[in-house]
Amino acid sequence: MPHAARPALARRHPAHVTLRVLPHIWSLRSRRSFRIIEAALRGVFPRAGFGVVHFSVQGNHVHVIAEAAGAASLSRGIQALAIRIAKGLNRLMGRRGPVFADRFHEHVLRTPTEVRRAISYVAGNFASHVARLGKRVAAGFVDPYCSTALRFLATQQKAAPPLASARTWLLAEGWLRAPA
Repeated sequence: MPHAARPALARRHPAHVTLRVLPHIWSLRSRRSFRIIEAALRGVFPRAGFGVVHFSVQGNHVHVIAEAAGAASLSRGIQALAIRIAKGLNRLMGRRGPVFADRFHEHVLRTPTEVRRAISYVAGNFASHVARLGKRVAAGFVDPYCSTALRFLATQQKAAPPLASARTWLLAEGWLRAPA
């Protein structure tokens, strides 16, 4: 990403953030890599002024829909998440050095329709990647490397997932009013 000024972020707007790893980093869609990402989510979960509400892990990138008290809180929260993931992946791979490519990409979600589309995009990102390869996922498939599966497993195990509950109107209920 170019080092241009980031868009203004009001407390009432969630953000869709993408973190890309460098080409030499192992696939993030493995159990061992995902354990590290899940631990990183747990590590930033109680962070004041920042919360990850939805996420999706792909082979070389992670999508996050987060809420933050402002641009600085979002930046610090994403940096904290990226640092935890990077340290864990470097430990797993027995290496040192950068893990993520440059800066994170951010899109501020300002309308119910934008939020609805972002949630749909993040939840269905794996199926989208598979479709680009000319394949299909089975009907009813739930991506195990997505917040949807993590929330489902947490309810089955009667445990709390390492995800924040939506606090903004847009992410809590506004997106439900947007046309499908």
